[in-house]
Amino acid sequence: MTKKNIVVLAASVAATIAAGLFITGAAHASEELFKTSNCNSCHAMDKKLVGPALKDISAKYKTQKGTDAMLASKIKKGGAGVWGVIPMPPNAAVSDEDALTLAKWVLAQ
Repeated sequence: MTKKNIVVLAASVAATIAAGLFITGAAHASEELFKTSNCNSCHAMDKKLVGPALKDISAKYKTQKGTDAMLASKIKKGGAGVWGVIPMPPNAAVSDEDALTLAKWVLAQ
């Protein structure tokens, strides 16, 4: 292996590691947002609490187009009737940007 190939390989490995750390950091930031926005008061990752499990939400919507914006709107405005009779209260204190981040993170579960 030539010195040039070793440099290219090392740069590729470094970029892959950096990308993985960035993705992990974004996922971690979204999980923290989930917790600090009190979403975890009613939702859990893999089981129903007051509201549906995040994995169930993701399974229901992830193949549909435009669901990230729809879920972000539900996070902000609340909703009722889709998952049962218990309504989801509005979360007006969550910014539009954070609501979209949360929606995308939920859909990625």
